[in-house]
Amino acid sequence: MGSFSIWHWLVVLVVVLVLFGGGGKLSRLMGDAARGINAFKKGLKDSDPAGTVSAEAQDPAKEIPAEARERDETAKS
Repeated sequence: MGSFSIWHWLVVLVVVLVLFGGGGKLSRLMGDAARGINAFKKGLKDSDPAGTVSAEAQDPAKEIPAEARERDETAKS
């Protein structure tokens, strides 16, 4: 009766994240994580056996959509 199960703690964690982090911040974090995972997978596919870096990997700004770059630039201001 006095102890909480893992499900209680998960619900509390979600409520705290939504209250203090806001829904937009949480979805932005998940989007950033997804972009990072996709970039990692793409890097594994494009890796050369000789160890040379592809032209796409040299410019990371190409992987981020223009809309996300603009949002990040306005948030920094």
